[in-house]
Amino acid sequence: MSFNISLSGLNAAQKDLDVTGNNIANASSIGFKKSRAEFEDVFSNSVFANTKTQVGSGVNTAAVSQQFAQGALQSTSNSLDLAIKGDGFFVLSPTSTSLERTYTRAGAMQVNDAGYVTNANGDYLQVYQVNSDGTPKAVSLDSTTALQIPTVAGQPKPTTTVTAGLNLPAGASVNASVFNPADSSTYTSSTSAVLYDSLGQSHTMTQYYVKTATSATDSTWVAHVYVDGTVADTAGAAGTTLKFDTTGTLTSPNPATITTVPLTMLTNGADQTQTVTLKFNPVTQYASSFQVTSMSQDGATVGQLTNVSIGSDGVVAATYSNGTTTKLGMVALAKFSNPQGLTQIGDTSWKESQDSGSATPGIPNTGTYGSINSSALESSNTDLSAELVNLIAAQRNYQANSRALEVNSTLQDNILQIR
Repeated sequence: MSFNISLSGLNAAQKDLDVTGNNIANASSIGFKKSRAEFEDVFSNSVFANTKTQVGSGVNTAAVSQQFAQGALQSTSNSLDLAIKGDGFFVLSPTSTSLERTYTRAGAMQVNDAGYVTNANGDYLQVYQVNSDGTPKAVSLDSTTALQIPTVAGQPKPTTTVTAGLNLPAGASVNASVFNPADSSTYTSSTSAVLYDSLGQSHTMTQYYVKTATSATDSTWVAHVYVDGTVADTAGAAGTTLKFDTTGTLTSPNPATITTVPLTMLTNGADQTQTVTLKFNPVTQYASSFQVTSMSQDGATVGQLTNVSIGSDGVVAATYSNGTTTKLGMVALAKFSNPQGLTQIGDTSWKESQDSGSATPGIPNTGTYGSINSSALESSNTDLSAELVNLIAAQRNYQANSRALEVNSTLQDNILQIR
């Protein structure tokens, strides 16, 4: 019996050494959670045994329990590096369409050749689909999709409105010449704006302003609008008449807009029924020089990806060179009623089990799921100082049990040598 007791002690000490060694080996593994060997004594008894003199039967390994304490966060320069400050887990899938889910705390992510965000093992990061305001459409693991970052902003947005803020000089002389856009002496002032067609190609909208009359009660100007050198004003070559009162305020047209005709001059295959409205906000006639105080338009061309950011709420936003920002999804998080019951599958990943319970999906920054830290990684929660102390203790236990086994062997040899 004493041999078996000492042998169980050796096995337990070896298990303790193995667990401690594994913790130390993974001290630099991102998202690693240390383990702890837990032991219990072995005691056998029967109804006829004297419990007052009964000796235990050794030791047994009860469990190797993972410790999911928060690891330290370390900053990086990669915006796709993610860390969770809380109890949640990232959700991964082995393929972009698979419904199989694995869970990890290691957030070192990268983009593969198809634009999907994956970890180093090629598993796909899962996100909730979001509305335009960044709220999730559904919070369910079955509704999550693999995060893909498109390299272009997608469909261009044709311009519908150009908004201009102008001041026309009240002291300008009346110009009685026949307007000719090629002759600067036939107009008083000009400015231009860029607009985009349905294919995202840019075009130049040029505005020419000619002072045609003045009186004691008002002043008259004519605005001519051209796109790529072709007249585009509903009034045609005659232009649109603008009238200002003696305070420099526009009185006609009201509202202060000039609507262009369909852009029939387009020859690149774009939509020729596109119309663009020129809106003044405001236009004045003061005793000052010609000034363009503002000029904007609501269209956009195709843009190239310039930046990807992930907020603490997990919303992934892609910014493109055309100035647009697109919300691509919200990083999905999950947690478990008993995380120590998760099944380890390697690569600092786990799967749910009967002991862990089913994964409960959640939203970052809510409850105990935790917030998302972009450009950061969670370090291993292994405490090297504590592990080295445990290593010494496990080594002492192993030596003591080995010594007990040696003593038992010596006693048995002495008994066998009695004659």
